[in-house]
Amino acid sequence: MRSTAADPTPSTTRPSGPPPAYAGYALAGLWLACLGVLQWSVVRFRVPIVLTLTLGAVGLGVWLWRRNEVRRVPSWLAPVVLLSSVAITWAVPLFSYLRGAWLTSALTTLSVVGIGAAALLARPSAVRARTAYGLAVLGHVVTAAIATVGDPAPKIDVWATLQQASDALARGENFYDMTWTDSPGVQDAFTYLPWTTVLLAPGRWLGGDVRWALAFWSVVLFAGIWALARPVAGDAPSSARATALRAAVPVAALVVAPGTLTQVDQAWTEPLLAAGLVWWAVLVRRGHAWWAVVPLALACASKQHLALLLPLLLLWPAFGPRRAVATGALTGVLIAPWFLASPSDFVHDTVTLLVGFHPIRFANTWYLYFLNEHGVTLPFWVTGLVVLGALAVAAWAIARRRPEVDELLRWFAFVLLAANLVNKQAFYNQFWLSAALVAISLAVPARAAAPISSEPVGTEPLTSGRPAG
Repeated sequence: MRSTAADPTPSTTRPSGPPPAYAGYALAGLWLACLGVLQWSVVRFRVPIVLTLTLGAVGLGVWLWRRNEVRRVPSWLAPVVLLSSVAITWAVPLFSYLRGAWLTSALTTLSVVGIGAAALLARPSAVRARTAYGLAVLGHVVTAAIATVGDPAPKIDVWATLQQASDALARGENFYDMTWTDSPGVQDAFTYLPWTTVLLAPGRWLGGDVRWALAFWSVVLFAGIWALARPVAGDAPSSARATALRAAVPVAALVVAPGTLTQVDQAWTEPLLAAGLVWWAVLVRRGHAWWAVVPLALACASKQHLALLLPLLLLWPAFGPRRAVATGALTGVLIAPWFLASPSDFVHDTVTLLVGFHPIRFANTWYLYFLNEHGVTLPFWVTGLVVLGALAVAAWAIARRRPEVDELLRWFAFVLLAANLVNKQAFYNQFWLSAALVAISLAVPARAAAPISSEPVGTEPLTSGRPAG
């Protein structure tokens, strides 16, 4: 199989064969099950939620191990996923500070997107797929506007700290040595890395609320998925319809995913990270791997746990050690002004506070399962062993297989998902990022060496990858 432009070494090839039909069905079922229980998880702990998320992690692991294709699926599958997402959003308990007409308007907007996109994708042409993509993007912007205007002050420490940190940045103050006012949770720490504030502050400065900037970065994410779906040199031939479908299906699925309204309302920042990762993937695929360091470093300078991805990139030939080290170095340069301003405050807020922070009882993880159900506090070495084990498996597979971008994104999702499942503070937004990476991976076109079978009647091209071994 031909490698990316950044890597002259071919990746491992395997025998060709038709993709198994069950792979697409399994992906659709696990997507709905995991996102459905995640909507239910805010704010409650339930053992079935932990079990479902664990099943999702196992399913993703099996997919990665077997390298099954999910490239051609029945034409009805994507519309069913979208319609089911709308039904779950209405049927499952949804946490939101929106009330009355505002809540109804937001849910109605998501329903219009889900039903409209499903109708367009039931018998898709290139124009209908593009229309479904545009409807999804517009629908997300409208949903974000409704949430921001209808709930001008959500009672969550994330929003309070981001708002006030943005104000501090405008005044030239160090937001790592501030105490927040009216924060219902953390009051004396800024637990994110500094570029979360830098990239979201314009929403506060220009529109009065950081959630406007989050809506902007969500659109950047969707634009990145569109760019990722476009073929580059070395890809298999792709029709305009297939290209538009590769973008429309994951974007529509993300926009109407159960729990989306909660994420928008609460100002959770994972769409910012996903935007950086998708544009990293776009630049790498287009042969600009050194430029890809920039969006990746911006994402790494925004939230700590993305550091888990750098060892994987160090072993991936299309990016390699030099670019991985450069990403770490640029991340260090980006956060240096705040670290140098007050090393003790910076380390306290971004490292030691989080390590020593008390478990949140409604985090649906195995750490909280043992604590809530059995009164047992898992030692750090146990959770660390799980994370390092997942990282080691992913590193071994990447070094041995030299996968294409789509599979690599799924390895990212797997490692982050495993880390979340043993965390004491993992919530909807952290799990959402793993789901988003899986959805993004579906946009990547097939490489030219992959066998191109004639298109069966009643099926639609969805994504890329290698044939099942």
